[in-house]
Amino acid sequence: MATVETKPITATEFLRWAERPENRDRSWELEKGEVVELPPPGEVHGLVCAWICYLLWEYVLTQRGGKGRVTANDAGLVVERDPDTVRGPDLMLFAESVPLEQANRGYPTATPLLVVEVRSPNDSLPRMLRRANEYLASGVSMVWLADPEDQSITVVQANQLARPLEGADLLRGGDVLPGLERPVADFFHLPGQ
Repeated sequence: MATVETKPITATEFLRWAERPENRDRSWELEKGEVVELPPPGEVHGLVCAWICYLLWEYVLTQRGGKGRVTANDAGLVVERDPDTVRGPDLMLFAESVPLEQANRGYPTATPLLVVEVRSPNDSLPRMLRRANEYLASGVSMVWLADPEDQSITVVQANQLARPLEGADLLRGGDVLPGLERPVADFFHLPGQ
C-alpha cells in the first residue's frame, strides 16, 4: 500500500487555513507543520482565563502605567520554525502597548514577557511543562501554568527549577514583571465569592 507524504505547512499557511469558514469555530494548533485540533476546554477554564486576564490588565494599568498589552483567546504564538509550531497560549503579556488599529492581524511578532497556560480537563502537567519549555526556547521570559483543580500556579523560567505555588504563597513577577505580587489564591477567587 502506498503512503502519501504531506508537506508540513508554515505558520502563514496555517493562519489562512484556520481562517477558512469551516475551521473558524474550532481550536487548532500547528505542531511541527502538522495541524492538531484541540477539544473545547469548558467553563472553568474560561472563567479562570478571563479572571487572570483581568488581573494582568490591572497590573499593566497600575504597575506599568498602561505600558504593555495582554492577549487572550489563543491569539497564537510561533514558537518554532522550519517546521513551524504555532501554540495558542491562553494569555500573553507583552512589554509594549499597541493601538488596536496597529495590532498585528496575524500572530504577534514581538515576544511576550509572560505566557499563561490554564490547565484544561484533557491536559497533563508533563504536557504543559513541555509547552512551557517551547515558550522559553522561543524567548519568553516567564510561564505560569495555572491549575484550576488544585488552585495552583507553577512558575517556569529558564535555568530555574519550576516553582509550584498555591494558596497564600505569593506569586511575584520578579525582574520580568516588577511590582507584581499577589497570593496565588487571588487568581482562583472570582468576584462575588
